[in-house]
Amino acid sequence: MIFVETIFDTLNAKAALFAIDVFFEEYKVKLPVVISGTIVDMSGRTLSGQTTEAFWISVSHSKPLCVGLNCALGPDQMRPFMTRLSNCATTYTHAYPNAGLPNAMGGYDMGPKDMAPHLRSWAVDGLVNMVGGCCGTTPDHIKAIAEAVADVKPARKIPEPPNYMRLSGLEPLVSLSIGLF
Repeated sequence: MIFVETIFDTLNAKAALFAIDVFFEEYKVKLPVVISGTIVDMSGRTLSGQTTEAFWISVSHSKPLCVGLNCALGPDQMRPFMTRLSNCATTYTHAYPNAGLPNAMGGYDMGPKDMAPHLRSWAVDGLVNMVGGCCGTTPDHIKAIAEAVADVKPARKIPEPPNYMRLSGLEPLVSLSIGLF
């Protein structure tokens, strides 16, 4: 499996995805690719300014096994953006948020028992197929998350790809042509 991760700038991710495709072609191999972007603040954008939906459109051509969000935000702040990604991504989705936002000393204050219920609700609500933890999480966090989702049957259904053109810049651009003759 190849993981393109903690993406702040989608252009860098696209360069990595291109290099992966070149490698696959040159060595006649194909491995699953997982892509993980980062929404940096409550504006819901990557550091280079893309919305969650535009990020997905920008990388969807690579047909990843899974796409998700990680880092920068805690689970309470990340949920709206994970919801948006889950609604548009036509592949499996994952999330591994931080253990809250960094405190004044650069540490993370959200404990395992505080974090795990958030990720359980994401799984129950069908937002994610896979969960974990990023900055500030410890083996105890991962254990609590695993226990919290252990009895959850996968609820997220992968949506059908839309049958219309989708482009992106900072925002998604969707073209719904009606075939005029």
